Amino acid sequence: MVAAGATRRSDLDQTVGGAAAKVAAMPAAERVNRDVVSYVRRSARMNESQQRAWDTHREAWVVQVPSGQRSTSVAADASVDWAAAFGREAPLCVEIGSGTGHAITALALARPDANLVAFEVFAPAVASTLGRLARNVATNVRVVVADGAQALSTVFGPETITELWTFFPDPWHKARHHKRRLVSAAFAELVASRLTPGGVWRLATDWADYAEAMREVLDASPGLTNCHGGWAPRFELRPTTKYEQRGLDAGRTIYDLAYRRSTAFPTNGVRASRRARTALRDGLLVPQRPPQGSGVGGDS
Repeated sequence: MVAAGATRRSDLDQTVGGAAAKVAAMPAAERVNRDVVSYVRRSARMNESQQRAWDTHREAWVVQVPSGQRSTSVAADASVDWAAAFGREAPLCVEIGSGTGHAITALALARPDANLVAFEVFAPAVASTLGRLARNVATNVRVVVADGAQALSTVFGPETITELWTFFPDPWHKARHHKRRLVSAAFAELVASRLTPGGVWRLATDWADYAEAMREVLDASPGLTNCHGGWAPRFELRPTTKYEQRGLDAGRTIYDLAYRRSTAFPTNGVRASRRARTALRDGLLVPQRPPQGSGVGGDS
């Protein structure tokens, strides 16, 4: 006679063994490449006013681009006809990390002659941007919900961007996180390849160590020339946002930089583009995240 405990153990062994067999028979999930990104993924939940702005204005202002493995990544073969997206040919200006749209709206109103493209990874921030653009009737802006740093190598051709703006990218204070910083030698080379001859990259930060790191990297970039030979005066068209004001209230200094595309840089930009794409694939070139504590991307 078999003991009841032995029977229960036998049944359990069969159950566990069957489950293990089923797991073993399941196909392995495809491994997702976890790129090193310089933003923290936040909730995409919108409040009522943001949802209303998104539903009302996204068709007019948001440009869809094919995504890669991540929802905010950009497919390697993505392309955008910017003249068609704006309905006109005009100088192209790009902001990476536009946050809730304070800077891009002010710049759009100050530069009605230009087509402005804003990149932001957080949908609620984009929705706030749409509402702000609509209230100010800033029709010369298009917004892309994607990594701006990655998109730079895919949806823009060589020598197509008149100005690039990166205001208050995340400084990533800890040394082990410095690889996440937006400004790097590889990204600088990519930027230089995308700027038109004489095109300008404008940057701002309120963290002294990141400002010094930016200047060290960009001063050494063969494709860029420091417009002022040092720190730049404040960009007169950049508004003072709540985030910047918090830095000022905390006693931090605002550092501005401006770099012009070097005339000695190769005109076709092909070699730089390929190197930058390789760096992006290997996790050496990273997109931007919002400033810490702001809840959104870019200068907000």
